[in-house]
Amino acid sequence: MIDTIKWQSGPAGSAQVLILDQRLLPHDVSYIECSDYHQVVDCIKTLAIRGAPAIGIAAAMGIAIAAHAISADNIKDFTTKLRPAIDALLNSRPTAVNIQWAAERIERLIENNKTLPISAIVELITREGIAILAEDIEINKAIGRFGAEFIKDGDTILTHCNAGALATGGYGTATAPIRTAVAQGKRVSVIADETRPVLQGARLTAWELMQDNIPVTLIPDNAAGELMRRGEIDLCIVGTDRTVRNGDVANKIGTYSVAVLAKENNIPFYVAAPLSSIDFTLPSGEHIPIEERPSDEVTNIFGRCEIAPKGVAVRNIAFDVTPARYITLILTEKGAFKPEDIHLLSPKGKS
Repeated sequence: MIDTIKWQSGPAGSAQVLILDQRLLPHDVSYIECSDYHQVVDCIKTLAIRGAPAIGIAAAMGIAIAAHAISADNIKDFTTKLRPAIDALLNSRPTAVNIQWAAERIERLIENNKTLPISAIVELITREGIAILAEDIEINKAIGRFGAEFIKDGDTILTHCNAGALATGGYGTATAPIRTAVAQGKRVSVIADETRPVLQGARLTAWELMQDNIPVTLIPDNAAGELMRRGEIDLCIVGTDRTVRNGDVANKIGTYSVAVLAKENNIPFYVAAPLSSIDFTLPSGEHIPIEERPSDEVTNIFGRCEIAPKGVAVRNIAFDVTPARYITLILTEKGAFKPEDIHLLSPKGKS
């Protein structure tokens, strides 16, 4: 299993967050040592760590790093000094809801324990970040158990972007049903599309599946429709950065196109969505903030090879919204749900 992110305690109460630098994969496997929250924010912004569950874990651990560095005599002073770190992490990437989920979880923890000594609160925050990582792996394994029921022996599965171990605490959301199906003895193969412009499918998904000896074939993004027309794809499984109350899903740009093609070709389209990635406060996908990223991700290949004329106008939209009507089922740690029923999982029930 790949360690996407790790907590490392040091002497005299010091601590670090170790983040696998995904910008260097698949050719170089190395970790960034983050000793303050600014470094964690930079890792999230620059895609050194990416994937909704993974950046939620990073946010929790970034808050813990910030808490360790605070000198405060009372809870009011402590929370005031912690606020800039929380805000910086919340603003690091707008579309994935997991950062907000993690920050709110830690804020509730602080509020519920505000009478404790500051040192004890810092320790609780640290344990919470580590717990979120451990929980994420178990949640993904549960998604795998539910999702594997829809994979038959001999199936070929298309996935988009990277919703595998690298996008989570180390197991994967969209790849979890695939891993479980393989463990059950089913013969399956995966088609990974390249996922322009940052090539998460080519660099990350293909690499991690090869590490686990799961058969994978890499295709250009625009080849998916033809393979579907030929009957060479049996089902699609993707991840999600934010799913909302009516079952609409925001995921890496290009997901919507894959979903429409799947619908046209009568191919099931599944979304793997841990509850931490579901935003029950938003009624539909129209309300999801969609990140736009720098133009050089499109005009250059990792800043080393310019592939477009200088000065060309660019739209680098990082995510798109797939309407619920294109989604067969949403796979969660609580089971598989029709998109129109996902609101039933809300802590507030049917509201």
